[in-house]
Amino acid sequence: MIGKITGIIDYVAEDHALIEAGGIGYIVHCAPSTLAALPAPGEMASLYTEMVVREDLMQLVGFRTLAEREWHRLLTSVQGVGAKASLAILGVLGPDGVSRALALGDAGAIRGAPGVGPKLAARIVNELNDKAPSVMALGAQGQREAAAAILGSGTEPKALPEDAAATADALSALVNLGYDRMQAARAVAEAAEADNSSANGSGHLIKAALKSLDRTL
Repeated sequence: MIGKITGIIDYVAEDHALIEAGGIGYIVHCAPSTLAALPAPGEMASLYTEMVVREDLMQLVGFRTLAEREWHRLLTSVQGVGAKASLAILGVLGPDGVSRALALGDAGAIRGAPGVGPKLAARIVNELNDKAPSVMALGAQGQREAAAAILGSGTEPKALPEDAAATADALSALVNLGYDRMQAARAVAEAAEADNSSANGSGHLIKAALKSLDRTL
């Protein structure tokens, strides 16, 4: 199993990148947002990877963060969701957006991904709703390690999720206050969805989530 690749970017195409590591060129399929965040050809990059193996296919899929890779694993565990559909969902929503959509039971957001119909979106929400808190908790780690996950030293990424750490920290704070994980995840998702509270930092998001919880108690 190849879990991470670090090497020189040879080229970046529409749906994949070629990364040379140890004299071998690896074709790594990625979501458009991941490809856009990669450095220029000739520079170092590092991606977490997942190997897709079927009778007619062997393919590497690359991700910026551990949280993104974990969501890919969970999404592809749902019947009817392959690597292409998973990358489409993550490409449209990002891992934080997927977490929020599932915490809120928002199949419509999942349906916004190309090739994902209403029945499949509903199945994804029904099967993965209870997984949202665990993967949301990976957000802080993913945010803090995102630069290392994509780039070698000395280069800034072109695009990174700004609210993952705030979401994860807010969820952790609410759980530490004694709230149920699913209840806390839904409150954090509602607060972030309502006024983009996560962009203002974890403190603002926690306050907004607590107001939401107060209204439901």
